[in-house]
Amino acid sequence: MNDNNSMTINQSLLKRREFVKTMATSGAMTLCSRHLSAADGLKRLSFIVVSDTHLGRKDNQSAERNWLKAIAEINSLPGRFVLHLGDVVDGGRAAQYSIYAETRKLLKKPIHEIPGNHDPADLFSKLVVKQIDRTVDYGGVRFVLFNNSHRDSHDGFITAKQIKWLDTQCKSAAQESLKVVIACHVPIHTNRNPDRGWYVKPTEGQQAFYKLQHRYSEHILACFHGHFHNGIRGWRDKHQMVESLFPSICYNQNRGLKDHIDEGKATGFFVDELRPGFVLAELGHGRLVLRYKPLGDKMSGEYSAQW
Repeated sequence: MNDNNSMTINQSLLKRREFVKTMATSGAMTLCSRHLSAADGLKRLSFIVVSDTHLGRKDNQSAERNWLKAIAEINSLPGRFVLHLGDVVDGGRAAQYSIYAETRKLLKKPIHEIPGNHDPADLFSKLVVKQIDRTVDYGGVRFVLFNNSHRDSHDGFITAKQIKWLDTQCKSAAQESLKVVIACHVPIHTNRNPDRGWYVKPTEGQQAFYKLQHRYSEHILACFHGHFHNGIRGWRDKHQMVESLFPSICYNQNRGLKDHIDEGKATGFFVDELRPGFVLAELGHGRLVLRYKPLGDKMSGEYSAQW
């Protein structure tokens, strides 16, 4: 290699480092960006994703106040509907579901909820939505919602019956030329320290799910989860599918994930923003963009699945 070529490469590396440095200090950082070709033909669809409201936590109204703040902000933002990824109440407290029902009436957008490990399935079916495992279609996308959480475990579980049901929904979506976004509370992707280590273990449905995902890899765009209270965190190593965890409206915790990922001790992507908040999602035109909205502040971190 001659000196001129070496100088050109070094200058390119320096420019790239300066770009990364600039993006890292800006208000909206784009991480691990890569084109989502399966979404090329979709018209742009925006929606809101919330998770882990934990109403009644610590026997006070702080979680309810955060949820009410979020509702007011959600009503002022674009987005056709809201996904709630579970842990509506804290500790399975039946009385909190009536509070949730009243506050939900203040939302000016449709909302679609799934239970988390704090939500007893029988109470959730009785007091929130009767049919828990279900689908809703918006703008060329089928959102497949199902319950993979248990009250007595932080891990996730996908039954053989649910795998069969998921296969039916994905097959139907493919026949109707619909793309698919799957939503369940507990992440399916393997994660260990420095992550929480809570996920669907191979013998509890993980292997079966990824076999299904492989069959429909041109149709399944994303898999959404709550549960971790770590902001926007996820992976993109299964074909095109983006697997993402979403922040809690109630509280988030700093586990040093940015440093661990930067040091190569953990894989995937992470938006370094941990204030209570929710996400404005935008899907279509070859993109899945997730924008972090901290309560009471402007949009902060961003993850974009476009290179």
